[in-house]
Amino acid sequence: EVQLVESGGGEVQAGGSLKLSCVVSGFTGDGYAIGWFRVAPGREREGISGISLADGDTFYSNSVKGRFTISNDNAKNAVYLQMNSLKPEDTAVYYCALDPEGVVVPDEYEYDYWGQGTQVTVSS
Repeated sequence: EVQLVESGGGEVQAGGSLKLSCVVSGFTGDGYAIGWFRVAPGREREGISGISLADGDTFYSNSVKGRFTISNDNAKNAVYLQMNSLKPEDTAVYYCALDPEGVVVPDEYEYDYWGQGTQVTVSS
């Protein structure tokens, strides 16, 4: 069974930082992609970042570019999202998702497996 487990969420003041982790288990391929998505209150799911373990390709949405950094640790089957200069509008539930084909895009329909989400709250 494929499982993705996010951690690292919490509450932080504006301007602060958090680092989210996504640990993958039960997936036998090695050329997959991990996307980070978020759902803010009253808003649709937004794809904010992703990384392909097949070719290292990454993407960032305009809303997080320059503030968030995605990275991976193959030995730990983990992908991280370092979030700096956080703003109140970053408040959301953050999810990681896996695309077995290794294509890194912000389209949620490309991803087959999802974590349970972790809450990030940024206070002003």
